[in-house]
Amino acid sequence: MVERLLENLPPLPWVILFSPLAACAAICAFFLHKPRAASGTAIAGILVSFAASVALAVFHAQNHFLPVDSGTAWIRMAGLNVEFGYLLDRLSLLMLLVVTGVGSCIFVYSTGYMRGDSSYPRFFATLSFFAFSMLGIVLANNFILLFVFWELVAVSSYLLIGFWFEKPSAADAGNKAFIVNRLADFGFVLGIVLVWMLSGAGGAERTFSFTELQRWLPGALEGGLVTHGMLVLAALLVFCGVAGKSAQFPLYIWLPDAMEGPTPVSALIHAATMVAAGVYLLGRVFFLIEPVEQALAVIAAFGAVTAVLAALLAVAQNDIKKILAYSTVSQLGYMVMAMGLGGPTAAMYHLTTHAFFKALLFLGAGAMIHALHTQDIWEMGGLRKAMPVTAYTFLVGTLALCGIAPLSGFFSKDEILTLAWQHNKALFAAGLFTAGLTAFYMTRAVWVAVLGVRRARKHTHAGHGHEGAHDAPWSMKGPLLVLAALAASGGFIGIPAFIMGEHAHAQALNWTVAGLSTAVALLGIGAGTALYRGAKKEDPLVRPLGAAYQVLVRKYYLDEFFLALARVFKDTIAGMFFRFDANVVIKRGVDGTARLTAGLGDRLRRAQTGRIETYAMAFAFGVVAILYAVLMRS
Repeated sequence: MVERLLENLPPLPWVILFSPLAACAAICAFFLHKPRAASGTAIAGILVSFAASVALAVFHAQNHFLPVDSGTAWIRMAGLNVEFGYLLDRLSLLMLLVVTGVGSCIFVYSTGYMRGDSSYPRFFATLSFFAFSMLGIVLANNFILLFVFWELVAVSSYLLIGFWFEKPSAADAGNKAFIVNRLADFGFVLGIVLVWMLSGAGGAERTFSFTELQRWLPGALEGGLVTHGMLVLAALLVFCGVAGKSAQFPLYIWLPDAMEGPTPVSALIHAATMVAAGVYLLGRVFFLIEPVEQALAVIAAFGAVTAVLAALLAVAQNDIKKILAYSTVSQLGYMVMAMGLGGPTAAMYHLTTHAFFKALLFLGAGAMIHALHTQDIWEMGGLRKAMPVTAYTFLVGTLALCGIAPLSGFFSKDEILTLAWQHNKALFAAGLFTAGLTAFYMTRAVWVAVLGVRRARKHTHAGHGHEGAHDAPWSMKGPLLVLAALAASGGFIGIPAFIMGEHAHAQALNWTVAGLSTAVALLGIGAGTALYRGAKKEDPLVRPLGAAYQVLVRKYYLDEFFLALARVFKDTIAGMFFRFDANVVIKRGVDGTARLTAGLGDRLRRAQTGRIETYAMAFAFGVVAILYAVLMRS
């Protein structure tokens, strides 16, 4: 029975992958002027992918057939074989469910949020293409295929972040995201090439396949075919791609600016797809970094630094989407730190629950923006009665993010903190401090934007002033309720057990860590409540923090630093190359060669006089010269 079902398995992963692409193609071909048909087609595409993912999960629960690595020859030449295929295991199946499940909620929500936009069909076509690209990353069974989809995600995110390209800030944000990620991906490409070269050590056939690399590496290390230093270098180069995509310090500068895109895009990028791709990549190639402690230590340190610094930045933000953006960066730091501590299960657990409550928070923020036409939390407030569904679901997402039991964030965050408690107390302290900051800045956002006093709006928009605020339509409220349920129950649905397998034992709850993290979270909530419950117009932290607050507002001056660095390259280094090119290559090389050729041609031209006596004289001299040469030899 199982064998017969396995024969029918191959089409399902391809259905999951290509359904959103088919939706994108159909919208572009037929529905660019039919908004309802465009959104319906996009939603149908992602729902088909979700249904196929659920079918695979059910099939695996009944038959335990994973892992499956399948594909067809794509690139085949001497010494280079690359497949177009999929690797289906517990890791990829979990990610498929997250991407398609949370993505489906965001697609449905978008129908309400984007209604009336002049580029409504284009939005859904691009959103579908983005989903296709992300699913390609999840299913790819080798480095080359993964990198192709990795770059397609970059292209589609550029299109979505700069969707309202008529706004200069949106166009600039799209460019910034694309350029920063290209810098990181340069290191990633070097890492891929280095891994491929190392795989040929000892005369073995070089490969990009994850399955073959995982099978080859232990023996290569044991036999001394691969040096420890080269493996450290390869792991850190691959991590460069993670640092860009998952916005690790100092490359997180692109992520807050990405808020210029529509809010559903922010939810999709920050919750279930683009930024999660880096953490997923670490999980996919964990076999590569696990044997090298130095690489693990560097990765864990980068994650901890990112978590703390981004949480501090969130404290000083007034744009509700940027508060959530820096929160995402901070939580990604948690996940990367968990990977560095040797806990891919804990990292993927938190990635999954984070997708639930962060998508909920972004969509809740989008509902507020949709109703109030502002992103400034100081122009919001008093929404509990006017927008009860939005307000209370946002509160559920906040408590889950703060790690309050029994919501999902409590369990997944404590898995990471327990890892740090067992392996590195300094990282545990950083994680605990971040937990307190998270509770503080989210409490600030809730009291100012949602539960606090109603504030007078500086601007009103055609009857959409504060007095007219009301809950969003069901196309937006429905996904909020679904995500709120998942954010509340995510700790009880057996995610770690699913990741680890039937015979693995889940880590017992560490009551010391749970008690400390809960106490710190409650302390953060208490401090936020004390400071912001009655705040009306100005942030109470501005004066006490003084210059430090301005440093946070200016984001540690990292943007200025990178702009100065770009000027060094543009004005100094590029200037040197320009002068060398202009004065040496062009004037001496290109122009010099032209002048030499022209001079020689001029000399030769003068030899052609058109007079017979000149030619006769030249002929005579030539004969004499030949005779002289012959006589001298003899």
